Amino acid sequence: MPEETETEQVEQQPEETETAPKAEVTRADPWSDPEAARKEIEKLRKESASYRTKAKELEPLAKRAQELEDAQKSEAERLGEQLTAAQGRAVKAVRTAVASKVEALAAKDFADPEDAAGALDLAAYVDDDGAIDSEAIKRDLADLLKRKPHWARPDEGPRSPRPDRTQGSSGNGNRTSSDPGDIFAGLMHRALTGH
Repeated sequence: MPEETETEQVEQQPEETETAPKAEVTRADPWSDPEAARKEIEKLRKESASYRTKAKELEPLAKRAQELEDAQKSEAERLGEQLTAAQGRAVKAVRTAVASKVEALAAKDFADPEDAAGALDLAAYVDDDGAIDSEAIKRDLADLLKRKPHWARPDEGPRSPRPDRTQGSSGNGNRTSSDPGDIFAGLMHRALTGH
């Protein structure tokens, strides 16, 4: 194909010279003389052949350079993906730490501390160094409890044990049922059998 391109170029150039004035064509144009034109064509063909040879010699080097560039690009992309993944893990770890801190501080006043952690913007409590602002969390928890009092832990008062009559033993060491039907059946059985 390169030879066809050369012949097309050679054919195009004489057409350009035909429109030029006659005085310039005879002095500077090698295409006006057939013998000079052949020499010029041979010179251009040899020059073109040398360029093709150099291109063939440099082709493997260009291919290797492209492979190295692709490998570097792949390495950069791989490192970029690793960085993005590490940043994602760091953000998740900080979010988990803040949520745990919020739940720990909310456990005293809230019935369900997870509600408090879900209602607050956890990212707002972390500074640029990754430190958690506990005072801001406490203020926001108090404000949240004012806005949503139904989330508060109910007042239970002092806890005392409730008696359970089913526990323990009766006077004879055997457990007896507190069901009146069972008691009556036991009495009837003793009366009939004499035991």
